[in-house]
Amino acid sequence: MATAYQRYNLHTTPEKFFIEACDEGADAVLAIDRVSNEMTLKGKKDVPPSAVTRPICGIMGTVRLVAGMYLIVITRKRNVGSLLGHAVWKAVDFDVISYKKTVLHLSEIQADQRFVWNGNLLRELAAQPELHKFALPVVHGFIVMKPCRMNGKIFEWILISRRSCFRAGVRYYVRGIDSEGHAANFVETEQIVLYEGAKASFIQTRGSIPFYWSQRPNLKYKPKPVINKTTNHIDGFQRHFDSQLLIYGKQTILNLVNQKGSEKPLAQAFAKMVSGMNNGMLNYIAFDFHKECSHMRWDRLQILVDDVAETQDQYSYFMVNPEGKTVAQQRGLFRSNCMDCLDRTNVIQSLLARRSLQSQLQRIGVLNVGQRIEEQAEFEKIYKNAWADNANACAVQYAGTGALKTDFTRTGKRTSWGLLMDGWNSMIRYYKNNFSDGFRQDSIDLFLGNFAVDESDGPTPLRVQKDWKFLTLPIIMLVAFSMCIVCLLMAGDTWTETLAYVLFWGAASAITATIILFNGQDFVDAPKLVHKEKLD
Repeated sequence: MATAYQRYNLHTTPEKFFIEACDEGADAVLAIDRVSNEMTLKGKKDVPPSAVTRPICGIMGTVRLVAGMYLIVITRKRNVGSLLGHAVWKAVDFDVISYKKTVLHLSEIQADQRFVWNGNLLRELAAQPELHKFALPVVHGFIVMKPCRMNGKIFEWILISRRSCFRAGVRYYVRGIDSEGHAANFVETEQIVLYEGAKASFIQTRGSIPFYWSQRPNLKYKPKPVINKTTNHIDGFQRHFDSQLLIYGKQTILNLVNQKGSEKPLAQAFAKMVSGMNNGMLNYIAFDFHKECSHMRWDRLQILVDDVAETQDQYSYFMVNPEGKTVAQQRGLFRSNCMDCLDRTNVIQSLLARRSLQSQLQRIGVLNVGQRIEEQAEFEKIYKNAWADNANACAVQYAGTGALKTDFTRTGKRTSWGLLMDGWNSMIRYYKNNFSDGFRQDSIDLFLGNFAVDESDGPTPLRVQKDWKFLTLPIIMLVAFSMCIVCLLMAGDTWTETLAYVLFWGAASAITATIILFNGQDFVDAPKLVHKEKLD
């Protein structure tokens, strides 16, 4: 093997990395295409003047993770001695650089492939570089941008949620993770503040409990979640968090599921897997949302916010001052989840985001020392409504209805009307989850390219012959129930005759309903374009 170069410069452009050898007499430059991953040798004259340059000590190599390719470079080394006339160096610091642009900095415009929902649809355009300007990446999620006023100062407040296109789908048909470590309903939410040239950002994520589990609809109001007992959970779990730690840094996991009932096994398995990883960059906190906030005690959410306050201060946020200098970096984030990563999760995220915003607004001079966001009535209304709208948008995309508990997000308290609306949304969710989500899942899989249509296969897989039970049993149950009502309304000659008819038709109705529930999965609208094992 040839002797490696000793000194390097890393030149970065949006399209390529250029690693220039700086040894005496060297003219070699390694060019790495950030899109195609192709590596070629160039000369120093090929490095564009617009490239951002910094010295590095060497290349550790490249690695492919869930979010794509990464270049690992050594940024600092220390001489520890000499061996047979050769200097021995200790690599002290490293940098892991995504081939895609970073998601934590506002100064770069990027199209993170995790969030490009039309990537499959753009494949023909993407294959031809001369057509790239016609390829418009589209994000699926939520955004609100509001000019706001505090203390006579006007600033821009922005809230963006980006849904991942990996392991995407609907509530009950896409749970847990896949073999690559992609979590279902993974959403990155970023809160941005712009004021007189200053910029600030705070990022949080949500995602399904990251191991292999399912909760298939079966006509029951709340199907029992099932943990896969034949799969090695650790591999997928490790891949998920390896990627998350690399992209975002330290993670505090806020698990908001119930610590009893059907959700308890998931909570216990999650805690056990985090403990088993024994990774100092992962912090796990279980908070039984429903238990802590039972009997309308929503003020108890402050217990969790206070518990993580010190950690949130350590993680900080990203901020650039008006002169363009980076004065703060976000060095970790909160990954929140409940069962659906919708209702409970959004409530907690809105509280953590407000706390970060309080610090940011004071630091850039919008809020005075001692002032609190809660005291700014005009902005507080904008803030709460935006987070409630964010909850609704994410919930419609995953569960089919608006979010629950948005009355608390909008008003800061639970209301009777909010409880009624939650009941209504829960009924709509029940219907959609059981009788229309299969078609929605098929639509998503077709859109994202998870299912490729092959004309040679003949008739579309959507045309599946229904089992005889699908029509026969519901008709029998409906007829039997109707006859039971008729017998009650049109009494016979004697009460014993009436009772006999009611018992007969009532029993027929109940037995048929029991058979339908027992065979519940045969009656729900299941996806037809994806094999069952993939959904599990």
